[in-house]
Amino acid sequence: MLENDTLLRALLRQPTPHTPIWLMRQAGRYLPEYAATRARAGSFLALAKSPALATEVTLQPLERFPLDAAILFSDILTIPDAMGLGLYFSEGEGPRFERPLRDEAAIRALAAPDPASELKYVLDAVAQIRAALAGRVPLIGFSGSPFTLACYMVEGGGSDDFRLAKSMLYGRPELFHRILAVNAQAVADYLNAQIAAGAQAVMIFDTWGGMLAEAAYHEFSLAYLKRVVGRLVRSRDGARVPSIVFTKGGGLWLEAIADCGCDAVGVDWTIDIGAARRRVGDRVALQGNLDPVVLFSPPDVIRREASRVLESFGPGAGHVFNLGHGISQFTPPEHVAALVEHVRSASRTLHA
Repeated sequence: MLENDTLLRALLRQPTPHTPIWLMRQAGRYLPEYAATRARAGSFLALAKSPALATEVTLQPLERFPLDAAILFSDILTIPDAMGLGLYFSEGEGPRFERPLRDEAAIRALAAPDPASELKYVLDAVAQIRAALAGRVPLIGFSGSPFTLACYMVEGGGSDDFRLAKSMLYGRPELFHRILAVNAQAVADYLNAQIAAGAQAVMIFDTWGGMLAEAAYHEFSLAYLKRVVGRLVRSRDGARVPSIVFTKGGGLWLEAIADCGCDAVGVDWTIDIGAARRRVGDRVALQGNLDPVVLFSPPDVIRREASRVLESFGPGAGHVFNLGHGISQFTPPEHVAALVEHVRSASRTLHA
């Protein structure tokens, strides 16, 4: 039994005593204790691939703040790494792949990994985190979206415009669809394995979907999000396992995302969450959407802007408070404390 099931209830649009809050990248570089654990691990990959250390890092923000969920500490690029692309991290450059997908033969040979073997370290971390939480709050598992993973896999790393990936998308769409189809199977298998290991909700991060043109988004991103969501396990041990889909920059396609089969849609800070609620009606819950940069402001400003989000969504069920994207590594932890405490207290009047 969960001591605090507020997040799960909100994702299923059920009544809650307050608006639940968790933060994307809540276990990360803004916390000094994370830096200490990262230093002990020796590298980011060593940290991510150690179930014990991943468990330690996942729990760190819960020791500081009264958050309503834990999220697995991992990386979205675990799947392509397990496919043999050779993930590594360069200082100051972020993630890179030794063997990006530039060759047609390599794309044709691409296959979804078996999570039970190639990604066992993630599943072990999920099980260990779930045990360590001891029913305190639910655990969220996650994956990158098929399209977002494909961007990194073709480009070989991060990019301002993902020129190589988008050039393949337009110039050799059959090859790009091949990557996406394999990724969709891999993401669904991976999330279902996380659910089997103990994840109580799952989130798909479509970080780069918002850079696509209208028609391209529907063909190359949303279609594969639907494929993944359609394959997800919907319940385990008699409990629903809600799914969240987040396309950064996806406000134009909010209604279409809400119709993909997920339980909740994440929204970034560029759209008003009250307007988003009116657009999707009661089809899905909404998650978001404070601008992460607000957390650099004084606490009274943070509280004011958080109230603005809460009041815009309005009374009733179906809101999970979050940032519109991941928390910055430079965020003062005491500002996070001010946000979390304010949301949990100020939102109670909306659920009376």
